[in-house]
Amino acid sequence: MSLVDLIAQADERGLAASGLACLDRCVPLLGGDDEVLRPLWSSLADGGADGDVWGERLAKARAELDSVDPSADSGSVPGSGRGTETETEAETEAAVSDEDRAAALARRMLATAPDDPCASALRAWADACSAAALQIHRLLDVAADGDGPLVAAELRRQVAVLELLAGRGAGGLRPALEVSTEGRRVLRAVVSRRARGRS
Repeated sequence: MSLVDLIAQADERGLAASGLACLDRCVPLLGGDDEVLRPLWSSLADGGADGDVWGERLAKARAELDSVDPSADSGSVPGSGRGTETETEAETEAAVSDEDRAAALARRMLATAPDDPCASALRAWADACSAAALQIHRLLDVAADGDGPLVAAELRRQVAVLELLAGRGAGGLRPALEVSTEGRRVLRAVVSRRARGRS
C-alpha cells in the first residue's frame, strides 16, 4: 500500500504517530534532546491522541524546543519577516543554507501540530509532516538529483510506522518509536557531518 493510501486509511492514533515520528526524526535540526518528544509518544500509548494530555505535552515540548532554537533571534528562518529593509528576497534566499531551510520545515511541523487532535486536524498534520520530512531529507541528501539514499530511507520509515500502527494498534507504538529513533540517529549524524564540513 502506498504512503498516501496509508495516511488516508489511518485512525487517529496512527495519524498522530505518523506526524510525531516525522517530527521526532527531525529533532536534531531543532537542537533538542532526543527524549524531548517521548511524553507525546507516551500519551499515544496511554490513551491515543487524548486532547488534554496531548495538548499539555505538546505545549511543554514546544517550550523546551523554543528555548534551544538557535535561529529564534537570528532572522535566518525563511518567512520570519526579519532582516534589514534593504535586503532583497533574492539576497535573503541566497544567504539561507539547506540546513536553515530544513530547520524551518522542522519548526513548522512542531508549530502546526494540532493542540486538539481530532481526526481531520491530525490527517492534515500527518500529511504535511510527511511532505516536510521528505523535503528535509532531500535538502540534506548527498545525491544531486534529490532522490538519494536519505530520501528513500525516510520514505521507507514513514511507510513502516503507518503499517505498524495499522497492523498492531497501540502495540505498534514501540516498534514505530524504534524506527523513528533509528532515523533520528541517521539525521543527527548527517547534520554533524555537514557541520564539520563547514568548519
